[in-house]
Amino acid sequence: MRTDHGGNEKIMKKNRGIIVLIVSVVVLAFLVFTAAVGLGPTGTGSAKNINLGLDLSGGVSITYQTVEKDPSQEDMDDTVYKLQKRVEEYSTEAQAYQEGDNRINVEIPGVTDANAILEDLGKPGSLVFQDEDGNVVLEGSDIASAEGVVGQDQTTKSNEYVVTLTMTDEGAQKFAEATANNVGKIISIVYDGEEISTPQVRQAITGGQAQIDGMESIEEAKELASFIRIGGLKLELQELRSNVVAAQLGEEAISTSLMAAAIGLALVIIFMIAAYRVPGVVAGIALVTYTSLVLITLNAFDITLTLPGVAGIILGIGMAVDANVIIYARIKEEISAGISVRSAIKGGFQKAFSAIFDGNITTLIASFVLMWLGSGTVKGFAYTLAIGIIFSMFTALVVSRFLMNALYAVGVQDEKFYGRARERKTIDFLGKRKIFFIVSIVVILSVPVGMFAFNASTGKALNYGLDFQGGTSTNVTFEEDMTIDEIDAKVVPIIEEITGDKNVMATKVVDSKQVIFKTQELDLETRNELNKALVEGFGVDEDLIQAESISSTISSEMRRDAIIAVIVASIFMLIYIWFRFKDIRFAGSAVLALLHDVMFVLAFYVLVRVSVGNTFIACMLTILGYSINATIVIFDRIRENLGSGKKKQDLKEVVNVSITQTLTRSIYTSLTTFIMVALLFIMGVSSIREFAAPLMVGILCGAYSSVCITGALWYVMKTRQTEKKGK
Repeated sequence: MRTDHGGNEKIMKKNRGIIVLIVSVVVLAFLVFTAAVGLGPTGTGSAKNINLGLDLSGGVSITYQTVEKDPSQEDMDDTVYKLQKRVEEYSTEAQAYQEGDNRINVEIPGVTDANAILEDLGKPGSLVFQDEDGNVVLEGSDIASAEGVVGQDQTTKSNEYVVTLTMTDEGAQKFAEATANNVGKIISIVYDGEEISTPQVRQAITGGQAQIDGMESIEEAKELASFIRIGGLKLELQELRSNVVAAQLGEEAISTSLMAAAIGLALVIIFMIAAYRVPGVVAGIALVTYTSLVLITLNAFDITLTLPGVAGIILGIGMAVDANVIIYARIKEEISAGISVRSAIKGGFQKAFSAIFDGNITTLIASFVLMWLGSGTVKGFAYTLAIGIIFSMFTALVVSRFLMNALYAVGVQDEKFYGRARERKTIDFLGKRKIFFIVSIVVILSVPVGMFAFNASTGKALNYGLDFQGGTSTNVTFEEDMTIDEIDAKVVPIIEEITGDKNVMATKVVDSKQVIFKTQELDLETRNELNKALVEGFGVDEDLIQAESISSTISSEMRRDAIIAVIVASIFMLIYIWFRFKDIRFAGSAVLALLHDVMFVLAFYVLVRVSVGNTFIACMLTILGYSINATIVIFDRIRENLGSGKKKQDLKEVVNVSITQTLTRSIYTSLTTFIMVALLFIMGVSSIREFAAPLMVGILCGAYSSVCITGALWYVMKTRQTEKKGK
């Protein structure tokens, strides 16, 4: 009597596949429900509970005035920058900027209690550390950070409430000397002339790190920490006014943007199914899983989402699609080579892994550097990008793999469900490299030429928006209460016509009839004309119209931080690519391709005069992440083909074959990502369109450079070195 082990094994695999599919459906339904509705009475995990920026949900606006009447601009700049760092502890998207000569505005999104923020932030005043003889041994500016935390007593193992301090380099030296000279004595913390803490020095502290213990509650520890943090400002500030403000984008603008994103995601899934059949269905499930996980995580970690953050999510969706396209294209290639479907699935995932891993890790390195060195919107972008990359890798390499194997196990085994890769004639891309190089050089040269020409004719090399050059803030009190949508429809067009500014930003003060309009800098004549139009058109009391000059929300220090972050990120990416590909030419041509794509998008900003505002930095960073991923895919295929073992390989043929083999991936990934952004452009309001348009250009440029420029750059570097060796 024989036992059919083969038949039993097939049944067991089929049963396991059914279980995997059932569990996958249940988990997916749970994730979608959590992201859409949430859990419990408060809707925990729901997308509606994500912290949104001022542009999407509103928040608190606080105006401080310096106690000193005529502060220097240097002290104002220093205070704005340090206050920016303080308020980022509430939200990565918080902003601090100068208004007039001696005022500073702070905008913190996602909160609705101005009094709580003021109480927690503290009154920005002077702070010093004094010894028992009254000598100042440390100033507030010597403290890099202060935080109230729950610690543990080393003896009793019970909880204790402490304030942890981190000094600057200079502060660490001062503190080491002060504590060495005052062991067993008191060093008082004095804020605005009043002792707020009297800790005793137990030993000399030389590491630049210290703790203040003895607090009765975590609230007391956090309050002391907030005084220390804010006391490091060069200027003493006093609160002038505080308001809760509504979203800068109306409900209609937000709803249409969400609708555009949903339609875009649906179209991408339909496209993937049409292109890859059963694997396309799996890709759709993976994308829905990815989107749900990202939304839930943004909620869980209280990350503030603004338009730049949306850019990070869109890039993540593009990379999630890209990973699936790479895998499924590989599966098709394996089937076309005569390999069984089961082996093709296994081989497809294995051969796609290196391209997916290297592309995502390279971009992840950049996001971590931006988190580390960036500030404001750069840091917010980096958080959402990192989350997107991690989940795109997880859904492509884990979720998709489980589902593909499960579907095969339950009987989806015919190759017709997966398709075959079409025989594609090798395209001679390198033969046309001179044409591509000339086109790219012309576009790149248009940047300095265009900037020089516009600077000579208009005085502005780029069309700088409020975020970069500042402008005028006009506070208007209307006779009747209007929604932000009504303001955008009725008032903003009139202001745009009078001022000539197509990027007017309107912010409504909650529970009042006040609206704050931010425009480019207005001269006295234009201000008077605007006031007259508001009085005649809306019955506004002219005496209640207040106008102030405001500084850029992106300070010179923040720009410096962003530039340093991008340079450091590029260096780290270069090192990683060099390490992974064992060839500096791969790394060098990748960085040149990044510069190429950035210059293309910058040319669009220069020539089309799109406003260079808050989303400009996020847009450029998105292009960097998108471009490097496309470059890695082609380099990975070149590396594979070079190592295929064939003798006397023609280098030009290898590069052309590699680009041709990855051409479908380049087209499909660019198309799906372009669809997502194009729908935002079509359905969004003006601010969203100005954000989406450069992204669309960047996506097209990324596709062009990956196919036409990247491989050619590497080939030129490689052959020139070979020629030198020959000589």
